[in-house]
Amino acid sequence: MISVGLLGGTSMPYALIHNMSALANFEENSMARTVRPARTNDIPQMVELLLKDADVRHSKDAVLWRIAADASEQIEKALTFALTAEQQPFRQFWQVADNGGKVTGVIHSMMLPVPPIYAGALGEPGLILPDSYAAPDATDGAVDALVAAAEEALRDAGAQITLSSFVAGQDWQDVFQRRGYQPLTLYLSRTNFGEERMPSGVLPAKEADVPGIVQRSAENRRILFDIDPFWEIHPEADARFLAWMTRSLALRDRDILVMGPPEDLDGYVIAQPASRLHFPPAHDITGTGAIDDYYHRELADCVTLSNGGEGATALLRAAEIAFANRGMSAAFVVCPAGWRSKIDMLETAGYRTAMVWSIKR
Repeated sequence: MISVGLLGGTSMPYALIHNMSALANFEENSMARTVRPARTNDIPQMVELLLKDADVRHSKDAVLWRIAADASEQIEKALTFALTAEQQPFRQFWQVADNGGKVTGVIHSMMLPVPPIYAGALGEPGLILPDSYAAPDATDGAVDALVAAAEEALRDAGAQITLSSFVAGQDWQDVFQRRGYQPLTLYLSRTNFGEERMPSGVLPAKEADVPGIVQRSAENRRILFDIDPFWEIHPEADARFLAWMTRSLALRDRDILVMGPPEDLDGYVIAQPASRLHFPPAHDITGTGAIDDYYHRELADCVTLSNGGEGATALLRAAEIAFANRGMSAAFVVCPAGWRSKIDMLETAGYRTAMVWSIKR
């Protein structure tokens, strides 16, 4: 055994000195590099990181992920509300990677309310939102530590299922895959709509069309459930959707379009404005539309597209024209990752995957 020097008159083995030094360094680094809940005094550093995060998305698609002119102010406002307001529309969590007082990473998660047409037997799932970012100089493993911390916070809040959202960043994608996330929903986007005429056979929905929309929606929900039981149908889904559609006809911010006679509709689409659920506050969403409720008979087989998707594509083009008439230049369509026929139709129509929601059970 090799001894070095005298410490207090006692010879100490080199290996012991080395192990004690390593332990001290480990403890020091552990204290310096932690993931903890965000505090209000972290907001300036968080704003700086989230602006860089927004730039990464913007570089993927400058139209879809347009940066707001007052992005910094909007981020600060959202963070201040999230960290201080007693009454909030949903439970959300902001956590940061702290490296000796410097915030080098941030992650945002929330408890996702279950839409009323779904059963939600397992309660509200947890969702890791896209405004999560680790600085290039963050320590190795920072992304994994951030995701692990968000998962723990969501589990503590009661989430039995966790969802993740991914737009850009290979390190984030790799971590989600390693931690067992599998694609659940795709958000396919298209920008800069061409000038086209409204396809023949597509009309604005009227009150007489509502029962047919509900019928087609029920068919759509059955396909969703067959693709993944995550979309378990609520026993009162039809009645709830009927009430919502009746109300929606009076909403001025959206267009509800249908194909076919009221007594036997072929399909419907709802073209509505995008929401903050999918777009962090740094982005200007005034020119972006969203299509979630959208179905046509030709999509009934989730593997094979019927009739080349002619009617389904006509409905989609009609929704794009409705967006363009409202001054919008970008839109995304929500589509289950397992609905191959719908994905094929959307890709043929010029849509590309802009964001992926994945699930970890």
